Amino acid sequence: MNDDDLERERSAPVAVPEDDLADLAALGAFVDGELPGDAHAAMQSRLHADATAAQRVGAYRAQKAALQALSRAGEETAAPAWVVLRRRDPWWHRAGIAAAWAVAGAGFAVAAASMLPHGLPLGAGQGPGSALVASDAENFAHRADVAYAVYSPEVRHPVEVGAADEAHLVAWLSKRLGRPLSIPPLGEYGYTLVGGRLLPGAAGPAAQFMYQNDTGERLTLYVSESGRERDAVHLLRDGSRRTFYWSTDRMGYALSGPDSEGRLRKIAYEVCGTLGGTSAQW
Repeated sequence: MNDDDLERERSAPVAVPEDDLADLAALGAFVDGELPGDAHAAMQSRLHADATAAQRVGAYRAQKAALQALSRAGEETAAPAWVVLRRRDPWWHRAGIAAAWAVAGAGFAVAAASMLPHGLPLGAGQGPGSALVASDAENFAHRADVAYAVYSPEVRHPVEVGAADEAHLVAWLSKRLGRPLSIPPLGEYGYTLVGGRLLPGAAGPAAQFMYQNDTGERLTLYVSESGRERDAVHLLRDGSRRTFYWSTDRMGYALSGPDSEGRLRKIAYEVCGTLGGTSAQW
């Protein structure tokens, strides 16, 4: 076989069986909430037993959350540039392209952030620096929101280290973030600790702690270095999700969940106070 033959073999399209395409379409429809009631329930049951399908659904949810985050970021910039594709490709093909753009967009965001000034003074609300500070805080909140959207639906692997190893979890994540961490208890609100995991932050490691109540609803606390001494508690809304975020002692915190806004706000204030915040922040 010569070089031309090898090149033709590499460029030849890969045939995907129609049954596999139908299955991919069903999984995509499940993620988008487009399956009818019976089919949705059947798919949920299947995901408990089919690890491959569950992993694929997790990947689709991650792609969808990343695209939503990128879309919001684009709406906040002046005169965004969009590429409009008129040809209607299969959804699974579009998802692959979207994932590639999500990775490229994340890399661009990190590169751009490295060129922005850091450590702007708190209260610089009248100059152009205030917009950069607000953007950094909102980007932090979007990261927390995406992390919640990706991991809170996970059935088999919602966390890396479970609550049974809480002491190890706290020691491990404290070492990685370079700051002593603590996990605030939320038992009075009906939530118990599920565990936690290590995640990438904007300029270093981040931690995510997950809680769950008796009905299966989950909350996550996202923690990363902030560089900001102290910020008030703010709210990010995204569909049915809510994220309250703030900073205390140069650490950023974000509490995300599907709970009613008023109740989640109350929990966020409680967590803020437990982690060294003051009532002046809310």
